Amino acid sequence: MIMSDNAPDERALHSDYVKRTALTSITTIFKGEPEPAEEPDKLVDLFRNRSELKKEFAALRNEKYELQDRIKTQRGATERVQQKLNHIESLLVDPEWVHNVVAFYQLRRLAGHCEGRLERFAEQLKQQREQRVQSRALVSWNQERTQLIKRATARIGEHRMRVQTLEDQLQAERHKLHTMGGIAKMVRGRSQEAAVDQLEASVAAAEAREGELLQELQNIENREPPPHQGLDITAKRSINFMILAYAQQLYLDYLEDDLVSLAKDSREKSVGAVNYGSKADCDEILELINRRREEIEQAGDFADVLQTRAKKIAEFAQFRHDDDAVPVPATVATIFNIDANGVVRTSDANLLGENYFGIAKVMSR
Repeated sequence: MIMSDNAPDERALHSDYVKRTALTSITTIFKGEPEPAEEPDKLVDLFRNRSELKKEFAALRNEKYELQDRIKTQRGATERVQQKLNHIESLLVDPEWVHNVVAFYQLRRLAGHCEGRLERFAEQLKQQREQRVQSRALVSWNQERTQLIKRATARIGEHRMRVQTLEDQLQAERHKLHTMGGIAKMVRGRSQEAAVDQLEASVAAAEAREGELLQELQNIENREPPPHQGLDITAKRSINFMILAYAQQLYLDYLEDDLVSLAKDSREKSVGAVNYGSKADCDEILELINRRREEIEQAGDFADVLQTRAKKIAEFAQFRHDDDAVPVPATVATIFNIDANGVVRTSDANLLGENYFGIAKVMSR
């Protein structure tokens, strides 16, 4: 066999290749199977998703229980309403009670009418007082703002005069510097230039100060009005005295034939709990209600009477604490009936304590 000159090199290369192949095979055998790098991340995501699903499931379960409770509550309310309807129906088909039902709801309508009037009166009174307080606050604020604007404008005017004086002085000094002769410029030129520089700096500073003063004026002009302050304790008490006075007026309006007490009972009791008597008795009640409402609508203005009554209520009113706006009910239980001649007659009725016309909810607190 004939071998070329390169045979030793080829054998060496072949031997190296065999060694590397064997080493690679051994390494592969002992290395083992590599684990995918993404497996731990998948497990973390799985547990995280499982936790979120458990939270959502718990929330849905709680919502289900809440809805079930609401359904039970609604069913109970529906059943109670149905029972009331059945009770009213049974009364309406009873010839001995049907007229009582009509009288009962007419009295309840009267009570609602009085409550509505008192509520509207209280709301209008509160709005008027709040507008009055806010108006006074705005007037005071506008006056203060006007004074500040005047003072700021005066300062700007005075400062503008000083700036004008400095500008005139600067112009004069510049003129002197420009008109100096050769010898005078050599002798006094530097001092004259220093004087000009000083005046220029003063003018610049004065102009900057003028800009600050103008900005201050603009800030004053752009000020927003004060927010609504609300009512103080004195104003609230005054409002409550007027509300009590109006409630007493309603009480006196329907005191005749005890309509006011009957109307109050209709608010506090259920239909069928009160028996007004025969059909004639019930018809008489309806006639009294209609006639009295017509008489009240034709009555004149009683604003002066309310003012007088409110002052008398205030004389006897007492409060548990200094910051209370609502008086102790027992101290305002005297009814002041003031006739057209100013004659005052008194009687007792605790309108606030017994919450006539829903007065407790409209009092200012």
